[in-house]
Amino acid sequence: MKVVAVVSTKGGVGKTTIAASLGGFAADAGLRVLLVDLDVQPTLSSYFELPQRAAGGIYELLAGNESRPERVISHTPIANLDLVLSNDSERQLNTLLMNAPDGRLRLRHLLALFRNDYDLMLIDTQGARSVLLEMALLASDLALSPVTPEILAARELHRGTVQLMRDIAPFRYWGIEPPPLRLLMNRVHTVSANARQIQQALRDVYREQAGISVLNTVLPALEAYSRAATVGLPVHRVERRRPHGRSAPAALDSMRMLCAELLPEWSRSFAQVSGTARDIANLHG
Repeated sequence: MKVVAVVSTKGGVGKTTIAASLGGFAADAGLRVLLVDLDVQPTLSSYFELPQRAAGGIYELLAGNESRPERVISHTPIANLDLVLSNDSERQLNTLLMNAPDGRLRLRHLLALFRNDYDLMLIDTQGARSVLLEMALLASDLALSPVTPEILAARELHRGTVQLMRDIAPFRYWGIEPPPLRLLMNRVHTVSANARQIQQALRDVYREQAGISVLNTVLPALEAYSRAATVGLPVHRVERRRPHGRSAPAALDSMRMLCAELLPEWSRSFAQVSGTARDIANLHG
């Protein structure tokens, strides 16, 4: 099972939308996907309908060391796509894990519960530095950080997310290698010269830094992402084709490129994915 954390110490950069879109696309490619909502504002937990909702969620998993997956795993209507809900409404987990001897490593120690049943785990995190965020990174094989094309977002990336990666580096002495960090330009307006300049600046800054790189894939600013969230579907099912006259690729093509670049071991499966006629019809019916 591969574990990918979607992270940023800055809120509002699109982490939840990307986690839901990646999860839905990978599930339609035939991967068994588990979404884990670690955000105290449980947006991912309400993205998809849950015809089968578990009695518990992330609180029971982390605070109670719940060892029965069926007690914490809810099922979405999408085949192969399950979810561990965020249900820490009192925001107790951060304090609990901060004071626990194994706090930052707890999720890492619990991964064995899911390895036989899933190919991919995607962790959505809160937009602020916390023990929960550090725990997610230390459990992951790869970290994905969306960056919006704004100078303040680029500065916060360096001051927040990149600094966090450096701060957890000492875990190497305990045999725990921090995950590589992949930067994803998100909500990019293709006609914006400012966006292109920021994107190039990030590539220049991190070109020589070990463990950090900027993905070639760019996610354009599309109305399809908000429409997909409204109807509770992965974005590739909502926009399969590029509208006439638009230069930005269709959401389906963008997600295929992102998944193939981020998870190349499954690129052949990703190449076969298309939105379904049934789902498109449901949008209008």
